[in-house]
Order: sequence, then C-alpha cells, then structure tokens
Amino acid sequence: MLRPDNDQTMTFSLGAKNEEEMKNILVEVYNALLEKGYNPINQIVGYILSEDPTYITGYKNARSLIRKIDRDELLHNMLKSYLGL
Repeated sequence: MLRPDNDQTMTFSLGAKNEEEMKNILVEVYNALLEKGYNPINQIVGYILSEDPTYITGYKNARSLIRKIDRDELLHNMLKSYLGL
C-alpha cells in the first residue's frame, strides 16, 4: 500500500477531456437506452459502478460510445456539478 510521506494528503488529477464531448456521449447513450425500453439512469449507474459494459445496450453503438468516457473523469465532473462548483 502506497502512503504519502508524513501522512500528507495525496492529490488526484485528471486529464483535460472535453466535457462537452462527454455530455454528448452520455446523452446519446441515455437516448439509446430509453428507446430500447430500459431505465437509462439505472443502467448508466450500473455501468459506472461496475464498468461492466453489458449494462449498456449495443443499440446505436451506445456500448462503444460509453467506453470512450473515463469513469474517473465522469465522477469528477458529476461531483463538481452536484456541488455547484
């Protein structure tokens, strides 16, 4: 287990992925899931938590699209949005 020297808090930094592209992908995946009759929120949350692509339909290439999104960056942006930052 890695520990920072002197018990200092480690920082976590993400790459600069285009937030607009991430949003567009999520909207496409959401719509594909909705069109197939799934609950899109539940399915996307299942994917985020497990990284199991079978939560996402292959319809309209949604499964391939969602894999383009870095989950850490997605969670980072979601938390920022939720906190209004």
